[in-house]
Parts: sequence; C-alpha cells; structure tokens
Amino acid sequence: MKQLLLEIFTWWNSQTFGTRVYTWWKGEFVGEDQFGNRYYRERGGWRRWVIYNGLVEASRVPPDWHGWLHYTHDEPLVDYTPREWEKPHRPNLTGTPKAYRPQGSILSKGRRPVATGDYQPWKPE
Repeated sequence: MKQLLLEIFTWWNSQTFGTRVYTWWKGEFVGEDQFGNRYYRERGGWRRWVIYNGLVEASRVPPDWHGWLHYTHDEPLVDYTPREWEKPHRPNLTGTPKAYRPQGSILSKGRRPVATGDYQPWKPE
C-alpha cells in the first residue's frame, strides 16, 4: 500500500502510477543497465523511456544507454566496451558529502581567504 501511495503522489521515487500503467499498456522491455535501471520503448511507436532503480536522477543513465534514449543508436549497445580514456560512470554528486567544493566555497573545509580589497563592482552610468 505504501508503494502505491508513493507512486501516486511522488515523481522522484522510481516511477509514478501513470508511468506504471503506460509501461504495462504500451511498453516493451528493452534492457537493464548495471545500476538496475530498466529501459522501455513504445510498441509500434518511437517513444523511449527509463524507469530508475531508486531516486530519479538523469545522471544515473550510463553513456551507452544515454545514446539509445536520445536516438543516437537504433538499438541499445549490448556489448559496449569503453575506450581506455573513458572513466567509469559516476552519478551526479551534487548535494552529497562527495560534492565538489572549491577553495573559497562556504561549504568547503578550512577558512576562506581574506578579501584583498581590489574588487570594484560595476556601476551603471
């Protein structure tokens, strides 16, 4: 019952009730990635979509599936082997403890450098 209520009232938690019904009615399962995200296409149509495993975060789609979702490839890349210069996929870390915080950021550790006084704000004439 809790899962049904979450699907009705939240869009950021995997899928909505409408997406579940649409997927059941018109969806054709295409595949699943290493993160557990499931990919579908419309039977007899052009529409493609993903149902995330967990929170909805677009950066959790790996590059090979991203190309399929955006019609770069007609079929998903089944035997995709990354090139030697490609780094492993990482989801968006914004808002997490591992987020990038440059020197001088309010959220970074340590002290902010003292302002030098050489800043002159722009003033309209």
